[in-house]
Order: sequence, then structure tokens, then C-alpha cells
Amino acid sequence: MKIAIHGKEFSGDNEQVVRKVLEKLKQKEATLLISDKFQGILTSKEIILENAQVFSHEKPYTQADVMITLGGDGTLLDAVTYIGEKQTPILGVNTGRLGFLATTSKDAIGTAFDQLFEGNYSFDDRTMICLKTNKPLFNNKTFALNDFTILKKDSSSMIVVRTYINGEFLNAYWADGLIVSTPTGSTGYSLSCGGPLVLPQSKNFVLTPVSPHNLTARPIVVDDDSEISFTIEGRNDSFLISLDSRVESIDSSVKLSIVKEQFSARLIKLPFDNYFDTLRQKLNWGVDVRN
Repeated sequence: MKIAIHGKEFSGDNEQVVRKVLEKLKQKEATLLISDKFQGILTSKEIILENAQVFSHEKPYTQADVMITLGGDGTLLDAVTYIGEKQTPILGVNTGRLGFLATTSKDAIGTAFDQLFEGNYSFDDRTMICLKTNKPLFNNKTFALNDFTILKKDSSSMIVVRTYINGEFLNAYWADGLIVSTPTGSTGYSLSCGGPLVLPQSKNFVLTPVSPHNLTARPIVVDDDSEISFTIEGRNDSFLISLDSRVESIDSSVKLSIVKEQFSARLIKLPFDNYFDTLRQKLNWGVDVRN
């Protein structure tokens, strides 16, 4: 099996986790492909992988059977930028706290890899966002798994985000910004700003204002076949936009619209994975916090 690996900086106990993962893959006789970022981290730790192919955004791999990420949800989101339309299935090994996306714990690595190499898993395809603009941005990687955001920049003054659904005016959001999230991203930034939880296979986008001036401006759920477009106004003609954790600065001359991406992010779902279990554990549902 051909395995691509991407990971974040690690130290302490997590070094043993990384070594355990690499040893398990060696035992399984996997062919390894390593991201350039992670290769640099491994080299700094004097971990040498012989015959491993290194890939980057400039020199992508042709194809892999699986991408394994070592880190948290942010690491998995970063891995998606390497994969793009290849739709390589992703297995996220979480080296920290439980994640919504990287759900394989350090203690479950052995079992998870056994299931993976036996082919005992299914796919969980997640809708992605595509940003359409009149200027090249984000090195032409204009997709995101979690969310697209518009935010004010270098000013305490709010901005006005005029928002249209399929060309029809929806609202002028007087706020610090506006989030458009996928169902996957509904547990991220949108949730922290009061947005609803949306199940991953729901076919919609969530629009959530960031610190709106008018408290009647509430999150709204729209069909993911919609095209959502924007114009932005503010005292300063400079704003921030982001796709997941990638950020660009723009001015009001940049035209922005959001549609559903033509390809999906393909997550690996192991037999013991359960989304509702993850929700309960991550959000402490049912836990008595009075003590």
C-alpha cells in the first residue's frame, strides 16, 4: 500500500507516537511518501526514512492509497491542500486532544492500522467550499473543507458585508466579519460565533456573522447548490479573507463568491468511529459540570 504522510511539529511523548506510526508502516511494508514540511521536521529529529518520496505543493505526488496525518484537525486541513482533486482518503491520527476530523487516538493506532490494511473501513465524503474571484488568490488552491471567512483588518470599526444568494439580496451584515461554513466546519469557527451544529452529510452551507452590530442578525442555513456572493465596505479599503487557516488581504475591487467545490474531501471511517460519540466527547454533552 502506498501511504502519504503529513504531520506537524512534535516533541516529548508525541515523538514516540510518530516513531510508533512509522514502525507500524514499516512492518506493513508500506511505500511511504512524505510531505516536504514533515520531512524537514523528521530530519531535525534525526529520523531518517530511506527510499521515501518527498512531495510538496510545487511537486505533488501522482497518487497514494491513503494520506495519514499526524497532529490535530488543523494538520488534516493542511493536508487537504496537498490532496485537492485527487480525493486521496485521509486517516487523521490525533497526537493531542480528540478532534472532530482527526479522530484516531494515539492508543488506537495499532487497531486502526490493522483495520486500514485489511480494508475494513468506509469512506466519509465531505462537501468542500470553492471560492470564485476575479483575481488569483491562495496560489489557485481556492477550496476549503471547513469555512470561508471575511474579516475586518487593522481597525476597530466594523465592516459591512452585503450578501446575495443566487443574485438575490439577503442582508447587509454590519459586523466584524462573516463566516460561510460547510457542515464539517459547523463545529469550528462558526460554532464559536453562535452558529448551529449541522450533520456532516447535510447538503447546506451555514452563514454566521462575527460579532454583529445588530443582534437580530442570526445565522442562516442555505442550500449548498446556492451561489453566495458578497460586496464589502469599511472605513479602510483593506479586508482579510480566509480559506480554513490560509489568509489573504484584499481590497473592495476583488469580487468574491462561494459555491460548492466539484470534488470532496474523503475521510476514512473505521468500524469504531462514530460521529455522535465524537460530538458528545468533544462538547462534554451529558457531563455534570456542577462539581
